[in-house]
Amino acid sequence: MIDLRKQVALVTGGSRGIGAAAAILLAKAGADVALTYQRDEHSAGNIAKAIKKLKRNCLLLQGSIERSDDCKRFAAETKRRFKRIDILVNSAGIWEYGEIGTMNVNDWLRTIDINLTGTFNMCNAVVPIMKKQQYGRIITVSSTAGQRGEAFHSQYAASKGGVIAFTKSIAVELIRSGVWVNCVAPGWVDTDMAAPVFKNVKRKKEIVATIPRGKVASPIEIAGPIVFLASELANHIVGEVINVNGGSVLCG
Repeated sequence: MIDLRKQVALVTGGSRGIGAAAAILLAKAGADVALTYQRDEHSAGNIAKAIKKLKRNCLLLQGSIERSDDCKRFAAETKRRFKRIDILVNSAGIWEYGEIGTMNVNDWLRTIDINLTGTFNMCNAVVPIMKKQQYGRIITVSSTAGQRGEAFHSQYAASKGGVIAFTKSIAVELIRSGVWVNCVAPGWVDTDMAAPVFKNVKRKKEIVATIPRGKVASPIEIAGPIVFLASELANHIVGEVINVNGGSVLCG
């Protein structure tokens, strides 16, 4: 039912985790995909190979989303290669420990720059293209932490709360231009980012116990709602946060 043929998706953080899963699922739905990565060229290449096996085109873009010039280049190279950008998925991000009172400002700014400013940079670069087309779908990735906070990760929670506020703001601003903006907010997901926590078997059991569904999400279970929001099935959803957390945090 979801048909994204003849559409072009630009996915940040596409070499691993949620970004990689979203890139592959978008390709399965028919989209050509450009994906950004920062350092892991090998993993990004593997995702590109998987996309090409699906008989879709893939463009790899190396750089840092916290740099506005890199984001402008990502948008320009994608437009040059595919002639348009229909879907933007802002999935790149970091999650680091930070105790208030001992965290330094550089630790704070690193998370804000990547998670929040990076999302702004990508939207700022892609929106003019989408406006000219009079069509676009932007999906941001927040977190349950952005809704309820997260002790010892206040910089992460603040960045993801900012993503939610930013999403709602530009969603209203852009909808009359034919650009839909929505957000997916995952809970715990089985990704490289969470792997250090899940290595502790006892801690993982404690986490699973807080999830009514009784399991940690896989990246593809987050990618599904992303692809839904990129499709025409979500035509009347504007500025919303889709919670994908197995029932652990109930909002809205």
